This record gives sequence, structure tokens and C-alpha cells, in this order.
Amino acid sequence: MSHEFYIKRCLQIAKNGIGTTRPNPSVGAVIVVNNHIIGEGFTAPYGGNHAEVNAINAVANKDLLKQATLYVTLEPCAHFGKTPPCADLIVKHQLKNVVIGCVDSNPLVAGKGVEHLQKSGINVVVGVLETACKTHHKRFFTVQNKKRPYVILKWAETKDGFVAPHFRTAQKPVWISNAYSQQKVHKLRSKEHAVLVGTRTVLADNPKLNVRSWSGTNPIRVVLDSTARISPTAAVLDGSVQTIVFSEKQKYPFICSPKIHVELIDFSKNIAVQICEVLQKYKIQSLIIEGGSQTLQTFIDAEIWDEAHVYIGAVCFHEGVKAPRLVSGKVSESQLDNDLLKIYTNA
Repeated sequence: MSHEFYIKRCLQIAKNGIGTTRPNPSVGAVIVVNNHIIGEGFTAPYGGNHAEVNAINAVANKDLLKQATLYVTLEPCAHFGKTPPCADLIVKHQLKNVVIGCVDSNPLVAGKGVEHLQKSGINVVVGVLETACKTHHKRFFTVQNKKRPYVILKWAETKDGFVAPHFRTAQKPVWISNAYSQQKVHKLRSKEHAVLVGTRTVLADNPKLNVRSWSGTNPIRVVLDSTARISPTAAVLDGSVQTIVFSEKQKYPFICSPKIHVELIDFSKNIAVQICEVLQKYKIQSLIIEGGSQTLQTFIDAEIWDEAHVYIGAVCFHEGVKAPRLVSGKVSESQLDNDLLKIYTNA
């Protein structure tokens, strides 16, 4: 089998850790002897073993490691963090070869893992399916290289380009997308670190911003409330999930839970930049922007976005709140029953 075959397997199993390992990346590792996989592993939830450790621990006969090749999506670490360096463990077991998908851009690693392995006499190959591995680790690399979370814009719009009616009779969502699209959104929430909405969305829809139609961890809620207009009874302020409120109020009046944190920013300036700077403090790896239209457009205009998931429903409003304007990015399309999902990637 080729190096690419086993790195593809690493990428497959690495997906099992997405949403549980942050702020660490979700890495996949496979150990091979004579074209037979003898051990596999992916990164455990934060504070637990890294993928390489789990793969080595999975090998029943450790004597085989001396003739084995380790495949891994990301360069093994060479520094002490929550756990000892993976590179040291690889050297200890005298693995013969290590094949790496992509080098880690973290300054604590950044080639040091490769160098340590090579100096210990291990044959190292770097850059196998590099683009695919970098795409898999996109959240981690965005934090490392851009000093901000990986930003995903998400909205549903009608066939005629509206995200909401001008008037509504109740404080609840007016559904544009179908049940399949809504389930896909909950799957997305289960994988990403945080989800953000503006004041108007909370006032109009009273969203919970949790995971209901899928299994997984609820994202951290991020709420914009510059002048404290949101009611203390709003679902986003129920204290059930860690919540970050951005406001201009020095004494935000609705703190009713230790899980609610208030951060002050200047709403007269570029709020997208300020939000990302604050979320770095909380080590937020990825952020879904779910609305409203003005908040989404703010991030688009600031060019602070990486993906946009646009669900186009089969309904028409004829008038209402216009959908955000997205004029750039590569696009892929898929059908979800009678809904169309367009995913844009910021080029």
C-alpha cells in the first residue's frame, strides 16, 4: 500500500476527535508493519493521550514497533504540555519510519518534532496528502497562523433572498429551511467550539443555540448585546451553557450564572476584529456566526470568515430582511430534499 493510503486512514479516524480535543488538534495515527495495520489511535479529549500514544498503546506486541512505520496527520510534538512529547515516545520504541501529513505551525513544535526524530535515526517523510491534512486541521492552523478562531457564517434564506419577514406574531423562529437542513445545522454546532448571534436575533427568535437534533457537546454561546436590551429570561442567558456576552455596559445587569461572562467592546469600531481578539483569550478554536443579517454582513465586510453555509429554502417571502451579500469564495452545492445548501470557502 502507498503512503497516501495510510494517511487517508489517519484522516478517517482523526474525525472521531473533532469537537472534543480543543484547543489541541484532532490528529489521527496508524502504525503499519509489512502492509498490515497493527495499531491505530486518535487524539483523546483535552488532557488525554495524543494520537501517537494511543496508536502505540494499541499495539499488542511492542517488539514489532522496531520495524514499524508510523503514519500521522500532523507533526508529533516535541515539547511538554498536558502530556509528555510524542516524539520522545516514538524514539523510545525505536520506530523505523515516520510519515507525516503536515508540519505543525505552532512555534513550540514547528519542525522540532521532525528534527528530533531524524537526529534519533528515524527515517522521516513529510508532506504526504499535505493539503488534505491542512484542511482537516483548519481550525487549529487558523488559530496558530491568523490568531483568531476559524469562522463559519451560517444562514438560511428564501428563494427570493430574504432571511426573515419584517413582521412576526411571536418570539420564535420563522423556519425557512426544512428538517434535514436543521439537523445538519445541529451537527455543525456539535463540531464547532462556539456560536454567535446578534441582539436582534435573540429578541426575534429567542434561540437556545444548543445541540438538539444531533448528539454532541453544546457550543459556547456568544451574544452581542451592546445596550443590555436582551431580557434576563432569554434562553441564551439561562446559564445552562458557558456564555460570553459582548456589551458596552460597564455593569451588565443580567449576570445570573457563573457560566455567563461579560466582555466590553466598542461597538462604534470594527466589532468583528474585537470579538476575535477576545475569543482568543478564551482559546476558542472555531466560531459559527448564525445571525442576524447585519452581524453576518459585519464579518463579511471585515473579510473575517473562512466558510459560509447558506441554506436556500423552497419558500418565498416577497419582502423582508435581505440576506447578507457574499461576493467572493469558491462554492460547492448539495441538495437536502427541497433545500439547496451552498458552502462557500473564502479564497
